[in-house]
Amino acid sequence: MAERALSTQRTLLIAIDTATRWAGVALYDGERVRAEASWRSHNNHSVELMPALTRMLDQQGVDAGRLAAVAVASGPGSFTGLRIGMSVAKGLAQAQGIPILGVPTLDILVVPHSEQRRPVWAVIQAGRGRLCAAYYRRRGGRWRQSGDLHLTTVEELALLVKGRCLVCGELSQVEQTLLATQSEADLVFASPALSVRRPACLAELGWERYENGEADDLATLEPTYLHTQ
Repeated sequence: MAERALSTQRTLLIAIDTATRWAGVALYDGERVRAEASWRSHNNHSVELMPALTRMLDQQGVDAGRLAAVAVASGPGSFTGLRIGMSVAKGLAQAQGIPILGVPTLDILVVPHSEQRRPVWAVIQAGRGRLCAAYYRRRGGRWRQSGDLHLTTVEELALLVKGRCLVCGELSQVEQTLLATQSEADLVFASPALSVRRPACLAELGWERYENGEADDLATLEPTYLHTQ
């Protein structure tokens, strides 16, 4: 009973990630992850997201009125997935009168690799045999994207990667093998557990923005899509 009472007194941030088929939600209080759920969606974000959010809040005994902010994966990602996640996040922010904080999808992937000394290539699937990738370096104690996003293929990515680097994200074993054999770089691949986007990592990045007094404009925040028409 004491734990339930405590949960309603804390400042809480909810995180929503539906950028790709890998989806998730998390509840964070600035000190610890209160709850987290991730799953592989077969393009059913519209019917899966709200039940997952409701279940998580119910399990923690938290009413939506106790939320202080909402963080959302802002892309790149699939059109449908991003649209659903952004719509739900905006709805929560507007209904509760709280800040909304967009976080780039690929930034979420590199958070678990804080002890990694190699630069990191983060990758997600873009459909039709394509990938979306970005290159990250450690600067000022944190990962920062270096250069542009790349909408590419495994073969093209093999030409982009140079030197010693870690590759993490949504690459199949076949794609990893192709990349390793076709690239001249010194590659290390993150394990499957360290290649998924954790909504808890999204929550940490969103909380950092929240504590810095940042917020996105509810009316103008839009997803970053993988490609243009």
